[in-house]
Amino acid sequence: MNANKILLDHGSGGRASHELVREIIYPYFENAILAQMDDSAVFSIADERFAFSTDSYVVDPIFFPEGSIGNLAVNGTVNDLAMCGAKPLFISVGFIIEEGFPLEDLQKILRHMQQAAQEADVKIVTGDTKVVYSKAADKIFINTSGIGRIPDRVNLSGENAVPGDRIILSGTVADHGITILTQREGLCMDFPLKSDTAPLNHMVQKIIESSRHVHSLRDPTRGGVATSLNEIAAQAGVGIMIDETAIPVRSETRAACELLGLDPLYIANEGKLIACVAAADTEAVLAAIRTSPYGQDAQIIGEVTAVHRGKVFMETAIGGARILDMLAGEQLPRIC
Repeated sequence: MNANKILLDHGSGGRASHELVREIIYPYFENAILAQMDDSAVFSIADERFAFSTDSYVVDPIFFPEGSIGNLAVNGTVNDLAMCGAKPLFISVGFIIEEGFPLEDLQKILRHMQQAAQEADVKIVTGDTKVVYSKAADKIFINTSGIGRIPDRVNLSGENAVPGDRIILSGTVADHGITILTQREGLCMDFPLKSDTAPLNHMVQKIIESSRHVHSLRDPTRGGVATSLNEIAAQAGVGIMIDETAIPVRSETRAACELLGLDPLYIANEGKLIACVAAADTEAVLAAIRTSPYGQDAQIIGEVTAVHRGKVFMETAIGGARILDMLAGEQLPRIC
C-alpha cells in the first residue's frame, strides 16, 4: 500500500481493497478459514458444511430505481452465501441510523428487506439498532450477516477453476453501478436505467442440479466483471480469455457508460454471477441459468486457459487483445 491513510479507493473492491485486506487486516486475524478468500467463509460442524458471510451497505442514494439499501443488503448477503453453493438459511441485520432520519423512509426500507427475504426464502432472525448524532453518519448504514448450509458434494471456490472451463455470465453488466451514479449526480437520461439487485440463490440451486462439474461461482459486485475474473485467475493460478463481443450490455447502460467515459466491465453488478464450468456441461448449465427470471440474457463469454497464469485477457471487437487488469482505483464510491 502506498497511502498512509484510508482512501475511498480502499473500498472499491479493486486492487487497493485487496491490498488493504491482505497486507493490513489479514495478518491480525490469519487462520485457515479466513485464508480461503471466497465470498463466504466455509467450515464444517459435525458432518455438515456451512457458509458464513457478512457485509455492510453504505450506498448513496439509499433509494434508487428497482430498489433501496434494504433489498440490496438482503440480496447481497444471500448472493455471497449462494456463490459457495450454500442454501441461505438465516440473516442478521444491524442498523446504524442518523438522528432525524424519517421514520417513513425506515419503514420503506424494512418493507424492501421483508420482500427480499421472502423471495430468497431466508429468515431475518436477529439484529441490532444504533442511533448516532445528526451528521455523524449519512442517513442509514446497514450490516447483514448470513449463514447457509452447503449440500453434499458441492465444492465451489475461485481456486477450483481449471484450464478448459468455460466462463458463463448470467446477464447484462453494469446496470446497478451506472444507475446509482446517475441517480446520485442527478443526471437526466432520455432512457430508463434500473438496478439489477436480485437474489441469485434459486438460480444457483438450478445450476448445481444441472451439473456436478461447476467449479467456481462469483458475483461481480464492486470492481465489476473484470475484477472478479482477476480474482479467480489469481486464486486458481490460471489464465482467462474472454470475448468482448459476447459480453451482454444493455443499450441504455452502454450509452450511459460511453457518455460518462466508464468501462462497463469495471462497474458493480448486484444481480449477476460468473460461473466456471467444465466444457462438456456448459450448455446444460447455460440452459439452467436461463430458466431463472434473472438469467434470460446469460452468455458464454470466454474460457479458462493454461497460459498467462494469473492474468485476464480480452479479445476485442476489432480483433486485437488487451489485458483486463484488476480495478486500480475507485470509479464509483458508495455503490453498495
